[in-house]
Amino acid sequence: MTAFGYQLYSSRNFPPLTDTLPMLAGLGYEEIEGYGALFQDANLLRELRIAMEQTGLRMPTAHFGVDFVRQSPTEVTGLCRQIGIETVFFPFLMPEKRPSDAQGWEAFGKSLSEIGKPLQDAGLAFGWHNHDFELADLGVPEAPLDLILQASEDLVLELDVAWVARGGRDPFDYISRYKDRLRAAHIKDTAPDGACADEDGWADVGQGTLDWVSLHAALQGTSTRHFIMEHDNPSDHVRFATRSLAAARSLGEGQ
Repeated sequence: MTAFGYQLYSSRNFPPLTDTLPMLAGLGYEEIEGYGALFQDANLLRELRIAMEQTGLRMPTAHFGVDFVRQSPTEVTGLCRQIGIETVFFPFLMPEKRPSDAQGWEAFGKSLSEIGKPLQDAGLAFGWHNHDFELADLGVPEAPLDLILQASEDLVLELDVAWVARGGRDPFDYISRYKDRLRAAHIKDTAPDGACADEDGWADVGQGTLDWVSLHAALQGTSTRHFIMEHDNPSDHVRFATRSLAAARSLGEGQ
């Protein structure tokens, strides 16, 4: 049976973690995924550890900023050992730091191997998590995401399926293309045009436009280990967590 997880970024506007994690555990989530701010704020980190001990929720994957890993690899690997993180995903690149051409993205991909080497030496896996900017058209056959992954064979991939769709690419194509490098997938949904404007156009899983029955089936044929619910800006995180887990659990019925 698939162990569904929850990206805690979805609940960043609904503190404290000592309320959020019991809510998630009560709904039936087994895993959570951390994000950068949790690991660089002493109070949030304390809350996280207390709540994980209370609930028994596991955190096999987490997002750490590229600069944090580059500057403090020993601190990052220490945190991973303490919390039980097995795979670190680099999640984002600020606009001013994004390359403008294919050569730049290739060089960036190669640099990620160097940045991630201390993690690998510590027994951790590391990879990239996409948004839509990595799917931009550079005037060459490959998108930035392809160039990043081609430049570094060490990188695994956490595919944010909804961001692939928002980037104008075919999620099924990317699932098939990188099926052997997928370690995790973000299960999220996009609202119909004009809907959920107060939630930046995102929807609870199963309430939007993506064909999650077919997407889930496609992901079953990959090396994906972690299926993680995410909403970038829910107005009610309990509603999102509840409806999305129910929808996700129904995806495999009858298969």
